[in-house]
Amino acid sequence: MRVAAVQFGVVADVAANLQTCMRMIDEAAKVKPDVIVLPEFVNHIAWYRDAAHCYGVAVSLDDVFIHAIGSKAKEHGCYIKINVTLKRDDGKVSGTNVLFDPAGNVVGLTDKQILMGNENNFLEKSTTIAPILETEVGRVGMYACMDGVIPEVARALAVRRPQMLLNSLNSFAHDEASLHIPVRAAENKVFVVAANKVGSLVPEEMREAVAARLKIDPSFLEGAGESQIVAPDGTVLAKAPMKGEAVVFADFDLSEADNKLRPDGTDIMSTRRPELYAPLGVESTSGGKTPGAESLLAGAGQVSGQGKEAVASALKMIAEGEKAGVKLIVLPELFHITDLDNAEKESFEMICALQSELKDAYVATSIVEDGMHVGVMFNKDGVVLKQPQLHKSGRHAWSKLGDEMTVFDAEWGRVALVIGNDAIYPETFRLAALKDVEVVAVPTLILEKWEVELGFKERAAENRMNVIVASKSDSGIYAITEDFTLWTEWKNRPFDGNINYPVITMSQGDGLTVAEIHPAASVNKMVSQKTDVLNGRPWHIAEPIVSEQ
Repeated sequence: MRVAAVQFGVVADVAANLQTCMRMIDEAAKVKPDVIVLPEFVNHIAWYRDAAHCYGVAVSLDDVFIHAIGSKAKEHGCYIKINVTLKRDDGKVSGTNVLFDPAGNVVGLTDKQILMGNENNFLEKSTTIAPILETEVGRVGMYACMDGVIPEVARALAVRRPQMLLNSLNSFAHDEASLHIPVRAAENKVFVVAANKVGSLVPEEMREAVAARLKIDPSFLEGAGESQIVAPDGTVLAKAPMKGEAVVFADFDLSEADNKLRPDGTDIMSTRRPELYAPLGVESTSGGKTPGAESLLAGAGQVSGQGKEAVASALKMIAEGEKAGVKLIVLPELFHITDLDNAEKESFEMICALQSELKDAYVATSIVEDGMHVGVMFNKDGVVLKQPQLHKSGRHAWSKLGDEMTVFDAEWGRVALVIGNDAIYPETFRLAALKDVEVVAVPTLILEKWEVELGFKERAAENRMNVIVASKSDSGIYAITEDFTLWTEWKNRPFDGNINYPVITMSQGDGLTVAEIHPAASVNKMVSQKTDVLNGRPWHIAEPIVSEQ
C-alpha cells in the first residue's frame, strides 16, 4: 500500500484553511496514495482570544469544512485523516481526529487525550478509549501531537494490534521528528504516519509577544515540519524538510506490523505484564520526595568479553571510576557468566571481587540467583538493591519472574534497576517514574538499533529520569537537562528547538564512559502550563494497557 503525509501552514481564516487543505490533498493525490494524513488543527491556527472565539472557529461534523474534505476522499478514492477543533455540546470544543473513507464518509473519530499548554484553557480532553478502526487497507489507530510525546496513548492503541498509527501534529519542537514520532513505531512494531505543520503557529502579528511569554526566540514559533512515515523497526521511510509545504509518501506491506518478535524470539506484546502495570491506570501525585543531588558523575562500563577476563576489566573500570569520583557504575547484564550451571557461584565471586576495589561508588549489574535473572546494586559493604527480571525473555527463558519494581535511596538520589529485555517495555520505566526514581541503571544486551537510536533517549525524556545503559556495545549515559519547562526562564542552555532531548554520552568501545547526570532535575515533569509528562498521562482511559488484550 501507499501512504502520504502532508505538511502545510494555516492561518486565522477557516475558509482559507479549507482551500489550503483541498489544494494539498489534490497535491498528495497525484501519487495515488491509499491513505493521506494532514496536520493537527487544520481548520484554524491554534490561538484564541477567548472561549467564544475558540468555539466560533471550530467546525461541526455537518458543516461545509467536513463535507468538503469528505468530497476529496471520494474524488480521489482514498482514506484521509485530519485533525480539527470540533464543536461539542454546551459550547465545548475538542481537538478531534477524523478519518474519512474512500466513499467520503466519516468512519472514525477520536479526541485528543493530552493537551499541551495553552490548549488546556480552551479544549476538552478525551474521556473515552480511542478505537481501533477496521478499514479496507488494514487496522488503524489515530492520535495527535502531545498524545505521542509520552507512551500511553500509542501503547493503548498498539496493544490491540493495529498495523498503522496516524499522528497529526501542530508542533515547533524539533525533538518530535527526531525522537517522539519514530519511537512509537519502533517500541510497538507498527507503522506510523505523521504530518506536522510549517509556518507560524500563532498569528503573525502576535509572534513577538507570544515568544516573549514562552521565553523562546520568535523564530522557533513555527511548525517544525519533518512530516514522516516510519517502519515498525524505527526506520524512517520518508521525511519532509523542516520548512515549506511538502508531500512525502512511502510504499510498504502493512502485514509487516503483525510481526512482534525480537531477534531473540521475544514477542513484545504477548510478554507484557498488565497485572504489574495497574499503577498506570490510577491517578498519581508523584513528585513529593526530596530531590536528589544537583549533579554527580555516573559511568557506563562496556565489557565485550565474559568470565574472569571480563571481571578483571570491570575491576580496572572501578579503580578508574573511584579515582574520578564516579558515584554509580553500571555494567552489562551477566557479563561475568560463562556457564549457566555455575552462574550463582560465578555471580557471588564477581560481587566479592568488585567489592574489593570499591570505596565510595555503587555498582549495578545482573546476576543469577535462585533460578532468576536478578539485577543487583551493591557497594563495598553489600548488596543494597535487587530487581528480578519482570518480563519473559527469549534469551533468558530459564528465569523465573519478579512481581514488582523496587527502588533504593542512595545519598545522591533514588535508583531503580531495569535489566535485560525489561528495557524495551515503556511500562517498566513508567513504574519507576511513579516511584519518583531519578536514576535508572540498565544492565542489558542491546539487540535492535532502535533501542540506541530512539529507545533509551525516549525513556529518559518522557519520564524525566537519568538513564545509564551498559551492554556489550552501544553503552551510553542519557542525562536529562535541567532546563525543560516552557514559559519559564532557562538558565543553563538556550532554547534550540528541542524541548526535552537528553544529553547523550556514548561509549567508544570497551571501557568506562563517564558523564554528569542530574538527579534533582527529575523532580520537574511540567513540560508546559498544565501539562505534566507523568501525572498528566490519560490514566482514566488506560484500561487497554492495564488489562489483558
